Amino acid sequence: MKILVSADMEGATGVTWPGDVLPGTPQWERCRALFTSDVNAAALGFFDGGADEVVVNEAHWSMRNLLLERLDDRVQMLTGRHKSLSMVEGVQHGDVDGIAFVGYHTGAGTEGVLAHTYLANSITGVWLNGTRASEGLLNAHVAAEYGVPVVLVTGDDLTCVDARGYAPGARTVAVKDHVSRYAAVCRTPARTAADIRAAAAGAAALAVRHTPVTGGSWNVELEFDAAHLAAAATVVPGVAPSGERRVAYTSGTMYEGIRTFKAVTTIVSAAVEEQYG
Repeated sequence: MKILVSADMEGATGVTWPGDVLPGTPQWERCRALFTSDVNAAALGFFDGGADEVVVNEAHWSMRNLLLERLDDRVQMLTGRHKSLSMVEGVQHGDVDGIAFVGYHTGAGTEGVLAHTYLANSITGVWLNGTRASEGLLNAHVAAEYGVPVVLVTGDDLTCVDARGYAPGARTVAVKDHVSRYAAVCRTPARTAADIRAAAAGAAALAVRHTPVTGGSWNVELEFDAAHLAAAATVVPGVAPSGERRVAYTSGTMYEGIRTFKAVTTIVSAAVEEQYG
């Protein structure tokens, strides 16, 4: 049994505001240990549940946040940027039995601690075939194309609610309760580690590959906080205006869909000007 862990940071234990997740800040340095604790607990739980292999794909910001030296020796970690499938890199190789979303968060324009979708503020909403989409929902559909089920999701309490929509059978662990975008009631790392480990041990039984989901088409619509960002996004072939500050595109697969999404967000982030956005 091989488990892939997609590890994001905004939904980690103790994390509540930008300084906790922006590389180079003192708070980020402190929260790296909390983030690593959550990921390691998930890995230990999967091994408890019978996994033979756990690969962790760093999925936050620079994708160089986790402390490798604090992970269990059986864990392998994919770290660094510029990966074909970004947050779920590795799911496409045909040898993953289940995927875990650790440290995830809710989507842009919704309630949740540090809620966003890919870009911190510039994107105010994302819809997939008309359904408001978080990173979890987008990534779950990518994994489904390779027959890989989402078996575990951790984050704040609203992230767990969000997960019921795209992975209703997955185990969930709330490491904190949402108060506002920048405030939460947090559990201690000792408690969250125990909770995550126990949930992952149970989630291992759900790691059973299914028939890949294919066919159909995927319409992705993005809304931005400024008109010039929507205009910048249309540089990507197939991306067209769909409304005020909105663009949309259609892909035949989620593999293509998520890669186009990444291209759009990369171009848009380069078009953001300091202070004015």
